[in-house]
Amino acid sequence: MGINTKNNAAINICPECGGSIISLIETGDIVCNQCGLVIHEKNVDFSHSGKRAYTNQEKNSREQIGAPISILLPDMGLTTTIDKKQINNPDLKRAAKWNTRITWQKRNLLIASTELKRISSNINLPNHVKEEAMRLYIEAFKRKLLRGRSINAMVAACLYLACRKKDIPRTLQEILDEASVTAKDVRRSISILTRELNFKTQSTDPVALIPRYISDLGLDSEIEVLTKKILTIYISNFSISGKDPKGLCAGAIYLACKIKDLELTQQQIVNSIGVTEVTLRSRYKELKNKLKIKI
Repeated sequence: MGINTKNNAAINICPECGGSIISLIETGDIVCNQCGLVIHEKNVDFSHSGKRAYTNQEKNSREQIGAPISILLPDMGLTTTIDKKQINNPDLKRAAKWNTRITWQKRNLLIASTELKRISSNINLPNHVKEEAMRLYIEAFKRKLLRGRSINAMVAACLYLACRKKDIPRTLQEILDEASVTAKDVRRSISILTRELNFKTQSTDPVALIPRYISDLGLDSEIEVLTKKILTIYISNFSISGKDPKGLCAGAIYLACKIKDLELTQQQIVNSIGVTEVTLRSRYKELKNKLKIKI
């Protein structure tokens, strides 16, 4: 049986002007390249539209539709909205009343996730830190560590431990400034989480805090490099256990400014970093004497 070449050639020819036709990938339309006639409209495959992004583990199990699943979005279950104004049946009124109720467990996670997002947004924490903090909170909730304790205090404690685990340079005081609870409650929650969850992390690295403090004080990169060098040498030779990282940063910055003959008052450093003048002077003298730096 022969092939009708005339019919096949006519497929790629515009029926109006006889010009060649092209396919627009952006819109899915098939149009004439010469006169612009739209021959076929929106020729797009919609069979896979609406599929959400999912992890490899979820991909192996089943496909989902909708927004990506996040641990920061608490599962509130499936609900049916009932218009109360059009309800005359007492049974439907009772169903509508129960429809608005949620369990204490879901309410607890909803309050915690809202507070966690608020604090994280104020101190500019990345998503992976927020997710790690929420995992810690859920684990503490499953182990019933929240009984008799504040939700907000436990959220602040989880955020601090998540920052420590992910090596994010955020001090406890920064989180306390944004938290709506006392420092005593947060420290107590940190102690409980560290003990019950067997949480082991290194202390905050003072060197990681230097770039932000240098930027806040408006100092140049030369002071930043010298400050990091002072702290690195000190940490490698002496123990910093039990010492506030902010105090070490303040002392090192003040010492670097003295070496470079830069006029920077103690009050400016104290106000920017958030330490006392006594701590600044003691750390400055300690760094100067132990490193044997002569000014």
